[in-house]
Amino acid sequence: MLHDPNRVYVFDTTLRDGEQVPGCQLATPEKIEIARALEALGVDVIEAGFPISSPGDFQSVVELSKAVSEPIICALTRANKGDIDSAVAALQYAKRPRIHTGIGASDMHIQYKFNSTREKILERAVEAVKYAKQFVEDIEFYAEDAGRADNIFLAQMVEAVIAAGATVVNIPDTNGYCLPDQYGSKILYLKENVKNIDQAIISVHCHNDLGVATANSLAGLINGARQVECTINGIGERAGNTALEEVTMILKTHHALNLHTNINTKHFSEISAMVSRMMRMPVQPNKAIIGQNAFAHSSGIHQDGFLKHRENYEIMNPEDVGVNSSDIILTARSGRHALKHHLERLGYEIDRINLDQVYDRFLILADEKKTISDDDILSLMSDGSEDPYKNGYKINALHVECGDLTAPSATVKLEYNGIEKEAKATGNGPVNATINAIQSIAGKDILLKEFTIQAIHGGSDDVSKVNMRVSYEGKSYLGYGFSTDIVKASADAYLDAMNKFL
Repeated sequence: MLHDPNRVYVFDTTLRDGEQVPGCQLATPEKIEIARALEALGVDVIEAGFPISSPGDFQSVVELSKAVSEPIICALTRANKGDIDSAVAALQYAKRPRIHTGIGASDMHIQYKFNSTREKILERAVEAVKYAKQFVEDIEFYAEDAGRADNIFLAQMVEAVIAAGATVVNIPDTNGYCLPDQYGSKILYLKENVKNIDQAIISVHCHNDLGVATANSLAGLINGARQVECTINGIGERAGNTALEEVTMILKTHHALNLHTNINTKHFSEISAMVSRMMRMPVQPNKAIIGQNAFAHSSGIHQDGFLKHRENYEIMNPEDVGVNSSDIILTARSGRHALKHHLERLGYEIDRINLDQVYDRFLILADEKKTISDDDILSLMSDGSEDPYKNGYKINALHVECGDLTAPSATVKLEYNGIEKEAKATGNGPVNATINAIQSIAGKDILLKEFTIQAIHGGSDDVSKVNMRVSYEGKSYLGYGFSTDIVKASADAYLDAMNKFL
């Protein structure tokens, strides 16, 4: 039945099982937007909803069937004619429809949920598949609570529904009970003991109650399953479902498994954020693959090893999951190598900086703050408390005069290589006068190309951040300055840019 025995089909149930999370219900337009993103991601099957459950769910299946064309659109039912009739009606516009019907397989469910017997449950299962098969060719059967079902009876049920026309048999660990070796053994038992198993695809549907949903799904795939049912960000009933991004990246990273999907993993970051936003379900920072810390390094030892060779501490490329780059997070645990990396990224020439002096000041600041931002680094380099450059200009004194009754002027004292020089200049404002005075001392033909002022927090007493871009001999240089005095911040920014090319 399978054209490629190593191809794993991805069945996404974000819009059905994922939407069962309290507070995560979506309007039909939101479901359509996510469905189109899932189509772009490359999922093979989208479980669009449970049509009999509500008019809204019915309409969502109708509209999703119209909105996407590549994936199979699947509708969930119980093993009864009313549910199946509703699913058939909802799927009328689907280009590739699938009905997903089923019933409990464990003795727990048979006795306490259905108050029935194995024989009667088996009859209902076969009848449901045969009935659905009259309307739709592609029928998936779920054996609910298969994780706790007796393997001999489960095999009997799977064989019977395949004979009745099921094209996919779903073996759900509905309550997240199984351990990976148990679940993998269950799939292998079906492969070896169901005589018509080659006529259907075995699907794995695992819940995360014990934190092993992804591990269980992987165990099932290794033992012969070829469809995995999952959700974006691992959302779902109770503790959630198998995370689509996790199982996909495991297969992509472990080539020895010789299993692959058609998923375009570069969309993971984008669709993860979309689902998180629309369903109002924040993604935990340490979530595998798509958490904000998944490619962040803060330990000094790790940062040093990563910067020397990425694969020392990363087994995936962040670009493969839609993240632009790894983050080297500066904290009090960071080393010189990490600080050097950020300084270079911000345009500083390391061979001209007294890195030891800057690092000592960095550690004092890092002890006061949890993380160090770019603005913190720029402030550190421009605060004037010590000269971070081995050789460069620094301001020893600055005096400006301006107002309605006097032309703006500035007197500047600059020190360079231990020698102090003073100059006075006028301008169309105090900042322009200060720059003119600095230029007269430096004696360089420097062109100011860009000048912006930003309040860090807001308020008239706030620290201002000044960005300047200057051009010298055809090249651009960026400078930054910080001060509650805008003129001082501007002078620091201009000198910061100038020191980078001297």
